[in-house]
Amino acid sequence: MGLLAFLKTQFVVHLLIGFVFVVSGLIINSIQLCTLVLWPVNKQLYRRLNCRLAYSLWSQLVMLLEWWSCTECTLFTDQATVGHFGKEHVVIILNHNFEIDFLCGWTMCERFGVLGSSKVLAKRELLYVPLIGWTWYFLEIVFCKRKWEEDRDAVIKGLRRLADYPEYVWFLLYCEGTRFTEKKHRVSMEVAASKGLPVLKYHLLPRTKGFTTAVQCLRGTVAAVYDVTLNFRGNKNPSLLGILYGKKYEADMCVRRFPLEEIPLDEKEAAQWLHKLYQEKDFAVTSAAQSTLPSPRGSSQPCPAPKPGRWRLV
Repeated sequence: MGLLAFLKTQFVVHLLIGFVFVVSGLIINSIQLCTLVLWPVNKQLYRRLNCRLAYSLWSQLVMLLEWWSCTECTLFTDQATVGHFGKEHVVIILNHNFEIDFLCGWTMCERFGVLGSSKVLAKRELLYVPLIGWTWYFLEIVFCKRKWEEDRDAVIKGLRRLADYPEYVWFLLYCEGTRFTEKKHRVSMEVAASKGLPVLKYHLLPRTKGFTTAVQCLRGTVAAVYDVTLNFRGNKNPSLLGILYGKKYEADMCVRRFPLEEIPLDEKEAAQWLHKLYQEKDFAVTSAAQSTLPSPRGSSQPCPAPKPGRWRLV
């Protein structure tokens, strides 16, 4: 075992990494608090500054994935889609099967320069989580209680605020609402059967309200929907603890781009479109398990993504 490999297994090193993240996070949150005075004077300057501050925190986690654990994230898409990366506002639909799927999503954001301005529809409980929840608050993240009757007005208001955002926004949606487990899957498929919907093998039944509302509110702002299907080679189930111990994983992310004009305007039709999309995602994961990568639209191939910046190690 080499010296670096040995250090990756030591608790005192893990403690040091955690200490640096917490201290730097508290400093960043303090600076963000000070930037609030800019909001009534120059809202766009406030947003740009907070995007940079958020990047300073999130990039530490991306560094752990790519530099510490040496995990490889390979994007598969067509060349036309690559040309749009980092140059437009988008909604991203990502499957929620793994503990570190958000890190893989952030890695994709970092490669194309939108890590600081990435957004998510998050559970309201996360707002009170130190560092992450507080940083999201200053980034105008949309929080919800997952009770649509209570969430509707707040979600619509939060989404409409993004219409004049000065940085390109990648808005992440976990349409399944929660991470996949066998128990949740069994209950979800019982609901699917009661509604006459096709059974999914690797996904939960998507919740359509958040998606249809986001699409309606962001029309005229968002240019496309990116469907991202994440899978790990060797049928591995990676964990944050494995990343901290320097364990290497190999992730494949199959990306498809749908111009927003292709998403139906009608809410029910948009919901049907999402259900069909998840059937295709389920087929993609099945194909990945058989060591093939499907390309339902166009020619899918490894994407020559920009190399991660070494300066973020600082």
